[in-house]
Amino acid sequence: MAADTTHSADTMKCLVYDKSSMPWDSSRGFQVSRQPVPRLDESVRRADADCALIKVLYAGFCGSDRGIWNRVAFKGMIFDSLKREQSTVRIIGHELVGEIVAIGSNVASRYSLGVKDVVSTESHIICGTCYQCRIGQTHICSQDVIIGIGRDGCFAEYIKLPANSLWPTDTRRIRTKVAAVQEPFGNAVHACTTADLRGRTVAVFGCGTIGLFVVMVARALGATRVVGIEPNPRNAELARKLGADEVITITPTANGAQPWSADKDVVQAVREACGGIGADVSMEMAGFNSSVNNAIQSTRRGGDVILFGLKQGNFHIQAFDRMIVNGLKLHSVIGRRIFETWYITRNLLEDRSNGIQDHIFEDILGGGEESVVHIDDFTPESFEKTLAAWPKPLIRF
Repeated sequence: MAADTTHSADTMKCLVYDKSSMPWDSSRGFQVSRQPVPRLDESVRRADADCALIKVLYAGFCGSDRGIWNRVAFKGMIFDSLKREQSTVRIIGHELVGEIVAIGSNVASRYSLGVKDVVSTESHIICGTCYQCRIGQTHICSQDVIIGIGRDGCFAEYIKLPANSLWPTDTRRIRTKVAAVQEPFGNAVHACTTADLRGRTVAVFGCGTIGLFVVMVARALGATRVVGIEPNPRNAELARKLGADEVITITPTANGAQPWSADKDVVQAVREACGGIGADVSMEMAGFNSSVNNAIQSTRRGGDVILFGLKQGNFHIQAFDRMIVNGLKLHSVIGRRIFETWYITRNLLEDRSNGIQDHIFEDILGGGEESVVHIDDFTPESFEKTLAAWPKPLIRF
């Protein structure tokens, strides 16, 4: 797929990474490109019978997308998939809400979906046949492909997707712009349902977008005390506004010869904020080695540590013997449980009494105005400012 700048009904406007013109090690950002509109053609591709074509309304800009924008994540997955496709262009993006405009011949009967239905999507396209899929662990499918990374994504006017990955959304109950972020909100739901939070103290290490979601979800699921740990003053203030009982603001330090080690002052502050014994459940959302050790060291004996933050490379676990002696339970979390997490996500967003949907719209999305960039107005330079100003930008198509 070569970059196409012609304008016709057969092409659409997209945000792409093009490895032929954007060297990974000396470029940043995405470029606007016109690419062919995907089509359903069962005579050519039998699998299209189970696919739908979606007109994208809004797409969320994820932390993963920031990683690609800054060229610090997913190079291997993108380059390997482009090599298989004999292409140089990857349409980015995996968070969306859109309207179905065409369906394959099996979609209505098998999936109860039709034209004009509004949908979001699970971003992990699963195989359905590997061992994990067959025993119900579809969220860790061994052959999964992430849209916007391993296949073309939703930063485009249209996207073709398997109907079994689509999630019907009632925009009378969930605002359309909020519906665009169900996928990342589901990350927080998955993390918070990994351990029982009812009546527990919860420490959230890293109050970026997903960490802010965790603050709200933890409160809604019955946590009695939520403590945030965050270096960014703006995120710390948002965490307080969204329901954190206390936020411990920290200054990242190199910790001398052991930059991976826990910060003793942070650990002491978290333990004191959690009754002097430490957190029942620590949610590590940042992914830095020192933050992982902060979370482990701040958790009470017998507590749970949820590991969601993701960074590449080797990590050091500080005082490994004490982690075992203290009986800590470590849980790694990826994606969402398909579709169990989505049902819980829907219930939390549709229940207006918990305030979550309103907080997402007003505080995370800023009322859905300044955080929204129309594809026609996109430039890398102006979008950099939007990325700096808002935890969750949206792109409108």
